Amino acid sequence: MKILITGVAGFIGSNLAYSLVKRGHKVIGIDNLNYGFLRNIKSLEGNPDFTFISGDIANPLILKDVKADVVVHLASQKIPRYTNALRTLEENYLMLRNVVQKCILDKSKIIFASTSDVYGKNPKIPFNENSDLVMGPTTVKRWAYALSKMYGEQYIIANKDEYNLTYTITRFFGSYGPHQNLTWWGGPQSVFIEKAFKQESIDIHGDGSQTRTFTYVDDTVNALVLCIENNNSDNEIFNTGGKSGEISIKDLAILIWKLVNGENAEPKLNYIPYSTFGNYEDVMRRVPDISKICSVMNFVPQWDLKSGLKATIEWQKDFITI
Repeated sequence: MKILITGVAGFIGSNLAYSLVKRGHKVIGIDNLNYGFLRNIKSLEGNPDFTFISGDIANPLILKDVKADVVVHLASQKIPRYTNALRTLEENYLMLRNVVQKCILDKSKIIFASTSDVYGKNPKIPFNENSDLVMGPTTVKRWAYALSKMYGEQYIIANKDEYNLTYTITRFFGSYGPHQNLTWWGGPQSVFIEKAFKQESIDIHGDGSQTRTFTYVDDTVNALVLCIENNNSDNEIFNTGGKSGEISIKDLAILIWKLVNGENAEPKLNYIPYSTFGNYEDVMRRVPDISKICSVMNFVPQWDLKSGLKATIEWQKDFITI
């Protein structure tokens, strides 16, 4: 197949591109390089089955001369912890609108990268695909990202009803691994690894009791490949997670510190009150039920958290200057 990936130079996009080319597909990748890096796709340079286009999906003209069987829409603005909510809301809508309109025109399938963040403050754990999506107050800009993804899901399904758009929506849970962004944009594990190597205090937001469920990128990519190649994914929503269980952010920091510095090393932790971020809320628990993708798509996650972190640390150490 011919597959278009938006955000191809980013974390998941680059890993997915490698996997698809290896499986014999032709891949067209688009990225404006705001958050992606050419180093992530360097090994695909010159490969006849890979084409890179530098450009912004928010500009509809970038898609004018591109056609694919499947469009995997990964490009996104994330939680506006350090930026503004308007950019998150506007850009996520503009990019999705352009991709959806192109998919309708070309009769392409869209695979939309949603997020576990859409479950918000729902206290009923684990989350399944029919769980309620519970947001905090609109005065807290932290919810802008989740709302943009919720709107995106509704927008896609509405276009399916009106124009017979074929879609798959994947809700990612804490993907990490090689090619991850090395700042907070890439998730807490990225920053924790660097701090551990430098033996600097790891900043913990709140008291660190908030939990997450992390997914090694190979499992995320394998789930996406199944959704691309198998029509059983058509017009479905899937949680996408791995083998790892729930872990608190504090315990994640301790685990990473010990993996980097040795089992007996005493971690340095620095607790930062949420008030530092202004009017901000966090999600206290985030745990997926992945039984649907396992049963419908025969998805079998392979990576536990410790193994995945070891592989990630091995990759990331080359980018750390001590």
